[in-house]
Amino acid sequence: MANTKSASKRARQTSVRSLRNRSVLTRLRKMQKGLSGAGAKPEAKNVQAMISAIDKAAKRGIIHKNAAQRRKARLNKSLLAGSTAPSA
Repeated sequence: MANTKSASKRARQTSVRSLRNRSVLTRLRKMQKGLSGAGAKPEAKNVQAMISAIDKAAKRGIIHKNAAQRRKARLNKSLLAGSTAPSA
């Protein structure tokens, strides 16, 4: 338990922020699973929505900016790999 008034306020703030951040991370994970589980080739609009969500999370400091760049690079790579495959 917190000993001072300011420490108890910080504990309350931390718990609220943790819940908010957890919901954002959960949403990112669900979106990622939806992209990879839907089929072999992700759709461009779904990838754009995922990239937008990743950028917002990085801007708010929920995920690290380099982690966001890595995730976006992998998404773009999978999108390009799916679009350049020969359709026969």
